[in-house]
Amino acid sequence: MNLPNKITITRILMIPLVMFFYLANFIPWGKFVAAILFCIAAFTDFLDGYLARKNNMVTNLGKFLDPIADKVLVMAALLLIVADGTVIAPYGVIMCSIILARELIVSGFRCVAASSGMVLAADIWGKAKTFVTDIALPCYIIYAWMRADLNVNATFLNIFHWFSFALLVIATILTILSGCNYIIKNRKVLK
Repeated sequence: MNLPNKITITRILMIPLVMFFYLANFIPWGKFVAAILFCIAAFTDFLDGYLARKNNMVTNLGKFLDPIADKVLVMAALLLIVADGTVIAPYGVIMCSIILARELIVSGFRCVAASSGMVLAADIWGKAKTFVTDIALPCYIIYAWMRADLNVNATFLNIFHWFSFALLVIATILTILSGCNYIIKNRKVLK
């Protein structure tokens, strides 16, 4: 097993830790630790792909595990912030549903393409969606931490909440755009 694949597996193993620290209300800085772990895990997404391409170590295992690791990390964080009401209802449920639906649709497209021997690469819209999502989610996790565990100035907390909400809205819009673009660009897969 090469280094990029080990990094991907490390990302998968970090997901339960993100969830544990987010849910561990008995740990005063738990949600903050969850946000840091999420950021590290999100960075490994960039790192494993960069190392695999740079060192010509792209493998079928990596092609299989990398998108799964990314999607499970994002899904776990989304479910955490929606389930505990950190995201304003019902908007959080709507945005979470859109993001999760896009990930399932794109995964389905990739499976159909793979069965035909085609590889569907991510494009600039997908990369932008991932980048903004990987900023929005730890911001929301930090917001949940500040709201629950700190005596934070109410004005600052409110501004940080709306900043996080705006990032998640942008991530959702990019999710819709990248999903539509992905389907249109790769519609030949369905023929």
